[in-house]
Amino acid sequence: MRRDFEAPGRSPVYAREAAVATSHPLATSAAIEVLQSGGNAVDAAIAAAAVQCVVEPQMTGIGGDLFAIVTEPDGRMAGFNGSGAAPKALTPALLAERGVDAIEATSAHAVTVPGAVRAWETLLKAHGSRNFRQLLKRAIDYADNGFPVAPRVNRDWEAAVPKLRANKAAAASYLVDGEAPEIGSIMKFPRLAETLRAIASDGADGFYTGEVAEDIVATLKELGGVMTLDDLAAAHTTAVAPVLRDYRGHTIAELPPNGQGVIALVMLGLLERFDLGAFSPISAERYHLEMEAARIAYAVRDKFITDPNYMDIGTARLLSEDYIDQLARMIRLDRRLEEVPGNSLAPQTDTIYLSVVDKDGLSVSLIQSVFQSFGSGILAADSGVMLHNRGFSFKAKPGFANTIDGGKRPMHTIIPAFGLKDGHPWLSFGVMGGHYQACGHAHLITNIVDYGMDPQMAIDFPRMFFDMDTHALEAEKLIPASTLDGLKDFGHEVRRTKEAIGGSQAIMIDRAKGLLIAGSDPRKDGHAAGY
Repeated sequence: MRRDFEAPGRSPVYAREAAVATSHPLATSAAIEVLQSGGNAVDAAIAAAAVQCVVEPQMTGIGGDLFAIVTEPDGRMAGFNGSGAAPKALTPALLAERGVDAIEATSAHAVTVPGAVRAWETLLKAHGSRNFRQLLKRAIDYADNGFPVAPRVNRDWEAAVPKLRANKAAAASYLVDGEAPEIGSIMKFPRLAETLRAIASDGADGFYTGEVAEDIVATLKELGGVMTLDDLAAAHTTAVAPVLRDYRGHTIAELPPNGQGVIALVMLGLLERFDLGAFSPISAERYHLEMEAARIAYAVRDKFITDPNYMDIGTARLLSEDYIDQLARMIRLDRRLEEVPGNSLAPQTDTIYLSVVDKDGLSVSLIQSVFQSFGSGILAADSGVMLHNRGFSFKAKPGFANTIDGGKRPMHTIIPAFGLKDGHPWLSFGVMGGHYQACGHAHLITNIVDYGMDPQMAIDFPRMFFDMDTHALEAEKLIPASTLDGLKDFGHEVRRTKEAIGGSQAIMIDRAKGLLIAGSDPRKDGHAAGY
């Protein structure tokens, strides 16, 4: 497909040596600066992520988690799970004793151990060429001397004002006269700058031990939390082998659970059973198939996906051809499945994403998050660390795959991905947007593979998802009314979404032409760049 130059949009970035795509322009600039000074893709990715921890505080922070895939020029991949666990003392029994039957999003119990900083250090030791002192300079400068609030950041900030007002420390640091800062206003986070300096000086230990750790533990204890210094000190990043599945001649790599990446592969497996290319990419038929595949795949997710040490079913079984066939038989081309039957699922027996590719062909697909906007809304005041609320996805009561337990990692929505073609690096990509991410991966890949879109066009293309409670479809406004009418004829309840769905970055590697082709989502503030 070719871009319509009379319609709103932008071209992908074409570059020969290196490319970066992030959701914030200051992060993209930081990554390019590192690359042009001789750093590699991992160095650049960490520099960019650190900047985003300052300038996109509603989406990410050093108080959150991280996942990454690093791909060598020959196609070898390494996965990194930088998600933290629940405090050792936080069990269903303890919650029951306290009368807690559901974990609230702004509760101290929703705060699991932040894994991002340990993951930065692990990535640097494994693949980096620079140190924290060099890579955190821009982030420290923005936290100390200020940064201008970007338009999308402002919009998200405004929506989070009630959460921030509810925490005295957060309100003092993140609100201006009780309101969100205006677009273009300069914000500074001096306490966060000091913590970043501690990390630059002492590595991850500057976060997980000492004054910063003590501040986090004391803040949570005051709110009824049970996290300890030992919990923080035990934070570690797990090296994992990506899970692979082919889709129409392309190999898609996702990280294994506790993330939902395998669900993107389940979706692609279901969609591969149908001739998507026979339908227009904007047609009711295409979105019907995508949403039916998503509804089934997400039911699989909710039934099985959690910390792999607690899973009853392995990922190989979930991706087996006979199981995908079993699930695909539920899909009708002309009619919505009324409900996804639970007994048919058993096999028979607010986030930033960035991508960097450097001049030597090393690729990084990295995603980092505090989960919901501004995470838990709990700010550790002395260290300036906004704490995520990833534990909100846990179930408080026993009997579920994702039931909380001491030392258990929760099911994660954030997932980086990578694609190979003929065994060689082809596409570094990811999608932001909470639960939407697995569906977003499938949407992006089918846009490129089935419909011939370039990365920017595939990112721009209108999205749809379903309400996790009612299964009503929610469509972005650029999906035409005729498509929505067609979906209603298939039995779907359809409504317009109240806001843009997610965000995305991608870099395609064209080996034949020696080119990098990068795109960044207009739903966010960022852009792609290269040289």
